[in-house]
Amino acid sequence: SRFGGAAEIVVTDVADAPLAVAKKLGATHAINVAADAAALDPWRAGKGVFDTLFEASGNQAALRAALDVLRPGATLVQLGLGGEMTLPINSIVAKELQLRGTFRFDPEFELAVRLMGEGLIDVKPLITATMPFENAIAAFELASDRSQSMKVQLTF
Repeated sequence: SRFGGAAEIVVTDVADAPLAVAKKLGATHAINVAADAAALDPWRAGKGVFDTLFEASGNQAALRAALDVLRPGATLVQLGLGGEMTLPINSIVAKELQLRGTFRFDPEFELAVRLMGEGLIDVKPLITATMPFENAIAAFELASDRSQSMKVQLTF
């Protein structure tokens, strides 16, 4: 994040809607890898360029592609839950990558709430719909369609 000192933020996805939100939230580049996988080539140059990469999809192909853009000694933070995966350990070892898993973000929760409360970050663009609890089934159906939503909020 910019709060963590990132000079460049590159976001990838296979759908355009979340990429548009990422740009609105300050991403330097938003790349649809389904439409143009070669768009990541500049960051694959040499042995990769990124210091830190957050993989949030839990998709094995995405995790594997992440290894190509990380520089030697970089950190890969795995957020997405994807079940069992096969990884090229030779790439991880040769680049001396640090692979870290994280779940629920307990230590970061307080910081996130503070930043939102102080108006330093705006998460409203992530909420693509707000629906009454009585329409919960429709809300979950909408939430499961990534082409139309990111986060659906229920009101009580």
